[in-house]
Amino acid sequence: VQLQASGGGSVQAGGSLRLSCVASGGTAGSYAMGWFRQAPGKEREFVAALKWRGGSTVYADSAKGRFTISKDFARDNAKKTAYLQMNSLTPGDTAVYYCAASNTIITSTMGSRSAYNYWGQGTLVTVSS
Repeated sequence: VQLQASGGGSVQAGGSLRLSCVASGGTAGSYAMGWFRQAPGKEREFVAALKWRGGSTVYADSAKGRFTISKDFARDNAKKTAYLQMNSLTPGDTAVYYCAASNTIITSTMGSRSAYNYWGQGTLVTVSS
């Protein structure tokens, strides 16, 4: 599975950004896509995840009510895309955001880094006050 993340940038507090993660290859099975972030000097933390079949979602407390994860499927090239719509951004959301995928995940582990076996490159989100 190859993951390509995009959509990061600089925004003022209160603004919005939408991140995209396109997945190609080997996306069968109990498939899920998630977003994690890593701020300078901090560990990578879970943000949101989505299970492809059924569409169930999980959010970190910090993301609830502000961020929305959604999906799309392009039939012409069989690529799956996960979006992370981020609203009401604060400087505390500044981080490198990583998308991740797993084709063996179970719902109870969707918030765990170790549950994901594919990772994309990060995309930087900077929120200024």
